[in-house]
This record gives sequence, C-alpha cells and structure tokens, in this order.
Amino acid sequence: MRRRFPWTIAAAVGMVAVLVLAISRIDLGETIREVTLPLRHDDVIRQQAARFDLDPALIAAVIYEESRFQDQTSDAGARGLMQITPDTADTIERLSGGETFEYEDLANPDLNIRYGTYFLDYLLDLYGGNVVAALAAYNAGPTNVRAWGGPELELDDIEFDETRHYVENVLERRDEYREKHPSDLGI
Repeated sequence: MRRRFPWTIAAAVGMVAVLVLAISRIDLGETIREVTLPLRHDDVIRQQAARFDLDPALIAAVIYEESRFQDQTSDAGARGLMQITPDTADTIERLSGGETFEYEDLANPDLNIRYGTYFLDYLLDLYGGNVVAALAAYNAGPTNVRAWGGPELELDDIEFDETRHYVENVLERRDEYREKHPSDLGI
C-alpha cells in the first residue's frame, strides 16, 4: 500500500494539473458573453449594416429579440432569424424588385438577415429615422404604428404591451451589443 500511495498522489496531481491547464485555455468571459448575449452571422450583419447604413448592433438586437439567433418558425408562420412572415416577405420581394423568392429560402440565415435588414431600413425610412416607430412596426405592423402616431411615435404611445416591451428589449439589447461586441460588429 505504501508503494501505491506516492503513485496515487502523483496521478491525482497530474490530473489536477491537466484540468487547470484546460480551464485556463477557456476564455470564461467569452463563454459567458456567448451564453448571455449570443452573436452569430456577424459577417452578414456587418455587410448588411454597411449596405443600408444601419447600426449593426440594432440588427443584432432585432435578431436576438426575434429568435435568439436560432432558426425557427412561429405559430404565425414567421420564419428564420429575423422572423419574417410570408406577407412581409412578399412585401420585401415587391419593394426590392425580386422575382425568384421561395418561402423556404427564409430558413437561410444569409437571405433572412438580408431581407430583415432591408425591411428594417424600409421602416426606418418610412418613419423618418424614428427607431421606436420602425421597431414597433417591425413587431406590430405599419397599420398599428400609423394609428399610434406614425413618425412621431414615442415609446409611451405604443398601445400593445407586447410591442412596447419588444421595442424596449431591442433598444436595451442594441446598447449591450454595442458594449459587448463592438469589434465583432465593426463598431
């Protein structure tokens, strides 16, 4: 037993050393950031932000609020990372002059982000750059935003609690993306 004891201690120390080395190689801050505020497809986000002269943190925040960066289909038929409905996709297709769109294409992250960013830019133009109005329209539709004040809409004017919370959450996430992912987003 005395002969095995030193080897047991040596093996335990070796395992602890390997474990410490493995943990030291993990960027804990990056891991926590990825869990709490994920960011995927940052290359596409940067590209589309540059194309439409939009804040990439705003695009990332919309994606986060819509889908948490997970491809999914809602009960209303909204699809993909930016949760685009078939009606909205038809509107984007009509406005952009496209002719080859298939609804299944909304599952493609690149196309979904391009379409969602196009629509977000369209809404920002429609409401004179009013981010609150554009986000409210992205969530509840332009008809509701028109009734609530259109380009003059302020957060307190939003009549749907769900939409008001949506806008508040997107604006808060936008600030977090600016703070926590500036280099990833090219800010």
